[in-house]
Amino acid sequence: MEKLIATSRIVFANNFTLYFKSASYHWNVESFYFPQFHDFFGNYYADVYGAVDTLAEFIRTFDVYAPISIAELNRYTTIGEDVIKPENVNIMVGNLLSANSLMIQSLESAFEASQEANEQGYANFIADRLTAHKKHQWMLKSILK
Repeated sequence: MEKLIATSRIVFANNFTLYFKSASYHWNVESFYFPQFHDFFGNYYADVYGAVDTLAEFIRTFDVYAPISIAELNRYTTIGEDVIKPENVNIMVGNLLSANSLMIQSLESAFEASQEANEQGYANFIADRLTAHKKHQWMLKSILK
């Protein structure tokens, strides 16, 4: 169960960090194609944000507390945050592609741990999130072609 708890905390922290990163890109994007990227980043962050509550509630079902502060999230996340606004939309998309890859890695670890712990409901939820992030990965890669 400890592996499941540890991987779940990472997934939660990565999800929240990814939500904020993509929301900040949505707010701050500037480009000739502003409407398309504003919508793309908006759809991305809405999808990621939609998983926050469910992830926290699954953590609680493991009889531990969900992260309580941004400082605690920062201890668990494997996704780096931007310290300055990226210079252009291509850098934003590249950063999001890298972060999304890390999200996929953390989800794969949590999926494995959920199967080992026989937590099938959680495994199903994580499998659905993997599907969503693999679709995001395809779209992000396609933008950079």
